[in-house]
Amino acid sequence: MKRNNTCPLCYIRRLFVKNTPASTRPKFDDYNSGAPLTPPMGWSSWNTFRNRINEKLILETAHAMKTQGLIDAGYKYINLDDNWQSSMRDENGDLQGDLETFPNGIPNLVTQVNKLGLKLGAYTSNGTLTCEDLPASLGREKADAYTLAKWGVEYFKYDFCHNIPISRYAPLVYSISVSQFDGHPIEYSVHNAVLGGLARFMTDTSLPTGSYVSGLDSNYGSITYNNIEADEDGEYVLTVNIKKHGQFEKYLIVQVNDGKEYEIDFPPQKKFNHTARFQTVVTLKAGRNKIKLYNPVTCKADSELYQYRRMGSALKTATARVAAENRAPEKPITFSICEWGWGKPYKWGAKAGNLWRTTPDIRPWWFWIKMIYNHNVKLYKYASAGHFNDPDMLEVGNGKLSYNQNVSHFSLWCMMNAPLILGNDLRSMNEQVKAIVTNKNLIAINQDSLCKQAKRVKRGTVDVLAKPLADGSTAICFFNKSAHSANTVYDLNKLCDDRYIAMQKKSTYSATEQWTDEKTETAGKLKLKLKKHQTKVFIVK
Repeated sequence: MKRNNTCPLCYIRRLFVKNTPASTRPKFDDYNSGAPLTPPMGWSSWNTFRNRINEKLILETAHAMKTQGLIDAGYKYINLDDNWQSSMRDENGDLQGDLETFPNGIPNLVTQVNKLGLKLGAYTSNGTLTCEDLPASLGREKADAYTLAKWGVEYFKYDFCHNIPISRYAPLVYSISVSQFDGHPIEYSVHNAVLGGLARFMTDTSLPTGSYVSGLDSNYGSITYNNIEADEDGEYVLTVNIKKHGQFEKYLIVQVNDGKEYEIDFPPQKKFNHTARFQTVVTLKAGRNKIKLYNPVTCKADSELYQYRRMGSALKTATARVAAENRAPEKPITFSICEWGWGKPYKWGAKAGNLWRTTPDIRPWWFWIKMIYNHNVKLYKYASAGHFNDPDMLEVGNGKLSYNQNVSHFSLWCMMNAPLILGNDLRSMNEQVKAIVTNKNLIAINQDSLCKQAKRVKRGTVDVLAKPLADGSTAICFFNKSAHSANTVYDLNKLCDDRYIAMQKKSTYSATEQWTDEKTETAGKLKLKLKKHQTKVFIVK
């Protein structure tokens, strides 16, 4: 890591101090966009059609969702994945649909889809381009969020291709100034501030203040002004004055009154001049204000947290703005974070969006589905109402999956509170696949208002998952992972001692299998024989 003019002793100290990532600090409130609190249900174009999508296909699929009974089963979204957009932004610099494959435009498509009782979803990437190298939204969050909200989009998947991480370095600050857009700023030297952590004054007599502050990199230090005066409530120009240093990007958070935060990006500096000015607009209250400058980014996960929060905030602002412009109720946008799991988004995703991918892309391969399940099932503590671990879209009906594999795949996703986003060709879906994905019992488990993800309570050839439900009953899933039949016995009384499941102890339990509606009475033990790759799910009361 570069020293970035940090005092030599401070730099050495930094090498021996473990800095806690911002992504693991409980700093932000959970994300709330007003979207439904249960896992989203819908269909996405990616798994089957990839880059071969067009307006006709989407409308045919929307009609199939209606005629196949999927809308009645609870499926609401029809989501455009990558390749819906033109490689050109329009004359205003805004996103637009592919001019050949979506000739009538996305707003028209939204209208057609809404008429069928569905909601349209769209996609870009948290990068300079999407995964298919089309226009993306990094650095254009506010404009693109407004475009989506203006069109009436109600689901947004935000991928991670072509991402540029936020710098862990901070600029060398020598003063700030504040003004009311009137050309009469009040300047505050760093000597008027309180330094925190490893932030230190460094002498430079060529600067107006005679020194600057270094040591703000990677959340190791901060500058806090406790005496910023404002004549009245309102917006003010805040200018950060820096000493130019280093051909690398830098970043600062401006925190006002321990509340709202504003981001400032600093490009690599060329030394044609010794100093530079960078600005943002902040909201101050009348009287004395507190302004803190720091860089919270200690690792890549922190960068992801702040970038995805940036888009999440932009989506909420955009939906409110469009509602005000149209004098109509807001249309909340469900925000899907697609970071692939590398930055452990389950630790910070609830502070940035509604759902977050925990794994790389799914494939219609049984071993791959099991691998994804095995990772996602461990993350049950991170899910809650309105915030879900996302093991990716469903492959039911795709590839060469057997009937038992399809049933197991759907059952596990329902138990894990996963989004139920279908990925097969609904226009040619057979009755067997349709019966699986419209099973009202399993969907009710997934959509239960308690929104608690199932916990794996036994691991082995047959995994046992338990999920507490809002009515006090418990969903219990038996999943045979092996390629041969297996016998298993499980004592239900164990779940009464599990704090997460907290099942009520009874002398007799009633267990109803959710795929066959077969009922069983037991004093505690469930004995099962499962075929290879078979899953059975019970509601126990």
